[in-house]
Amino acid sequence: MRAALALAEGAAREGEVPVGAIVVRGGEIVGRGANRPITEHDPAAHAEIIALRDAGRAVGNYRLPECTLYVTIEPCVMCAGAIMHARIARVVYGARDPKTGACGSVVNLFAERRINHHTEVTEGVLAEESGALLSRFFSERRRGERNDGGD
Repeated sequence: MRAALALAEGAAREGEVPVGAIVVRGGEIVGRGANRPITEHDPAAHAEIIALRDAGRAVGNYRLPECTLYVTIEPCVMCAGAIMHARIARVVYGARDPKTGACGSVVNLFAERRINHHTEVTEGVLAEESGALLSRFFSERRRGERNDGGD
């Protein structure tokens, strides 16, 4: 999770919402991703999607059944769908996302029995650090917006 946090910090420095993700297989990082929707002009360029793509290239397969994805914030519906399609065995995330979280905060796609793949979910790993990074980012952004408006 510390590696994912480092990627999230890098995203923040680039003006992206600070989310980082890594994919681990057999104790080795095989995929890395940081949020890039603004930079890439791509609404699907979430950290999880980028990390899954990187891992798929690294292992030579879009199926990643023996992998764990670590991400600094609870995945959204789009990312949860990609995680299921990749057959990720386990997701470990930091902070909950009460606005778009798809692991229980808003919906829980991973608990849906009608879906054919079930990913194990562990929440709250380094949640304080992950949440603080997001809070600091949005606080600084709001402060900048207040100072940009003139008198």
